[in-house]
Amino acid sequence: MKDFESLIIARRSIRKFTEKQISPEDVQKILQSALLAPTSKNSKSWEFVVVEDKYSLQQLSVCKDTGGSFLEKCPLAVVVMGDKTMTDAWVEDASIAAIFIQLQAEDLGLGSCWCQVRNRYTGDMESELYVKELLEIPDNFGILCIIGIGYKEQERNPNELSKLTWEKIHIGKFPPADNNTMA
Repeated sequence: MKDFESLIIARRSIRKFTEKQISPEDVQKILQSALLAPTSKNSKSWEFVVVEDKYSLQQLSVCKDTGGSFLEKCPLAVVVMGDKTMTDAWVEDASIAAIFIQLQAEDLGLGSCWCQVRNRYTGDMESELYVKELLEIPDNFGILCIIGIGYKEQERNPNELSKLTWEKIHIGKFPPADNNTMA
């Protein structure tokens, strides 16, 4: 296991995977990490659909007009959703679970990429509706994203600390428009 700083520096979005299947033990670790994600008022509003069969992955890869094609070639996809009837914070709950999935994948030496579904379209159809129909998901669930996971076809360089955008950090209050730097 990497220390947390090394993990977040190393984690990069990976869209190209080898054909090697992920072991059942590693899949279980990934799903366990999702179930350990905190939720608003401990509602556990998130739920997940695990997809490993090639046909369904191909169908998921066209869930939105652009940016989902990598799902066709990954050995594992996790659809991350939240029960909208349980909490108005389902998006936040599902988002935390999604990043836990990605961080666990990285820790296992796997690559991952987030495919946004919420507020996206495939043709004239909402991507959420497309995924719900494909996977028979009830209407009370909102689909946030699909995390594609697999063995990396090639490694990417880790994030560079020297390129962090420190100007995005504000201390105490947001500075006036003409003073955007930390002093």
